[in-house]
Amino acid sequence: MVEDTNRSLLTKEAAALSPATRVKYYDIVIDHGNGATITDADGKIYIDLLASASSTNTGHAHPHIVAAITKQAQKLIQYTPAYFANEPAAKLAPRLAALAPISGPVKLAWGNSGSDANDAIIKFARAYTNRQYVVSFTGAYHGSTYGSLTTSAVSLNMSRKIGPLLPGVVKVPYPDPWQRLANESEDAFVDRLFRAFKQPFETYLPAEEVAVILIEPIQGDGGIVKAPTSYLKKVYDFAHEHGILFAVDEVNQGLGRTGKWWSIENFEGLEPDLMSVGKSLASGLPLSVVMGKAPIMDALGSPAHTFTAAGNPVTTAAALATLDVIENEHLIERSALLGQRAQAFFENEQKQFAFIGDVRMYGLNGGIDIVDPITGLSDATATTKLIYRVFELGAIIISLRGNVLRFQPPLVITEDELTQAFSILHQAFTELAAGTLELPNNASEIGW
Repeated sequence: MVEDTNRSLLTKEAAALSPATRVKYYDIVIDHGNGATITDADGKIYIDLLASASSTNTGHAHPHIVAAITKQAQKLIQYTPAYFANEPAAKLAPRLAALAPISGPVKLAWGNSGSDANDAIIKFARAYTNRQYVVSFTGAYHGSTYGSLTTSAVSLNMSRKIGPLLPGVVKVPYPDPWQRLANESEDAFVDRLFRAFKQPFETYLPAEEVAVILIEPIQGDGGIVKAPTSYLKKVYDFAHEHGILFAVDEVNQGLGRTGKWWSIENFEGLEPDLMSVGKSLASGLPLSVVMGKAPIMDALGSPAHTFTAAGNPVTTAAALATLDVIENEHLIERSALLGQRAQAFFENEQKQFAFIGDVRMYGLNGGIDIVDPITGLSDATATTKLIYRVFELGAIIISLRGNVLRFQPPLVITEDELTQAFSILHQAFTELAAGTLELPNNASEIGW
């Protein structure tokens, strides 16, 4: 019997798969994973620097999580939580609520993905405030359901050909580093971007009709970008001054990714009214939650946010085990510590290679800009050459915004694996500087 290979499997799949379902990078089929490595259908092993889009913070096939899934699957795979409770979900709900960076009684609602958790923020905020408008930010990625897609602003293909989108959503500029002017101080930058934030409220958007402001405190797919603390504080104060709920998306950046349980904890004194969680919550199994202050979460009645499989026994058992691993293996502290090591590596590379622009690292979680050394402008061509060479050398890393390296390895990555990854990256940087790298044949198809 001839074994399936990357090529044969992809050929079979291509005849049946819509192109809308995958952002293309490399022609591989993932066969299995272990910790911070993955193996493709051809048997090649790669160091994973993506962690399945930050959905496997605990690594691949962690024994404790596999055991929890297996045990629960042998007992009960599914009975809809829309009608009846199950034991793992009943245990998980109060445990998660206790971890929320929200004071007072906290409640949650189950979902299947970060997308529907962000839809839930819109639902609960509108119900609680009796207001219609939602404010989100450019560069945001909140998901692919209609509500979360409408609040996103990271790719034209998320709105092209599928309108009209959800009404009542207004977008304002996110304070990302690419908008900062030459010689502009951070205070001046923050003041300028906050004026841009307020402009809709001063011209056409009545604040008293806005239900919620939804933000990624640290944007993920927008380039791994942290909003300045003083800017977020201004937005937070504005929201509360006008009775607007302040909601944060923790889908990409939560659960230890930034060296804290939640990315909002990198901003002292800011407490969300609502927050969305997904991706790594069940180590990649389809589970999400929206958590919030109890009066907000009590604003809707069933079946306003019920799903047949959301919060099912296997996914919630996996989530309980995931929390065990994060706590028992001190992955939050590990993220912070290894993130410092990664930052030191990239900053040292930055000194050697003029094409490395801004380096942003928040825990084991970084965005590294690749730029034209002469103009300082983004260089998507060089970035594609780099990520493809890294892939050839045995590591998986992708690009964001065309020219940002997305560095998000599983939090369980060993120091030896991290050292090996740094060696691969350095070799690719050296070869790019020497002018020996070429674009792959499918370069025009690669990336967002």
